Amino acid sequence: MSVKLRLSRVGAKKNPFYRVVVTNSRSPRDGRFIEHVGVYDPNRDPVEIRFDMDRVKHWLSVGATPSETVSELLRVVETAQAADAKA
Repeated sequence: MSVKLRLSRVGAKKNPFYRVVVTNSRSPRDGRFIEHVGVYDPNRDPVEIRFDMDRVKHWLSVGATPSETVSELLRVVETAQAADAKA
């Protein structure tokens, strides 16, 4: 079983809201998932990106692979946390 971290779309028509979920790679995009680990809301100003970093690190350590978009979101969050740590 290949496990992935990817986005699952929720929200109304023309108003997307995404959950970052851990899922089997064979499951459909908005289908069954193992665990909900974050939120991405592109409609807010500023864009809302939240992760449960402990759980994300756990899943990455056991071999889950993030999608391209989730990888970019993780990079954004990690750079923001590093900037906060320096300040």
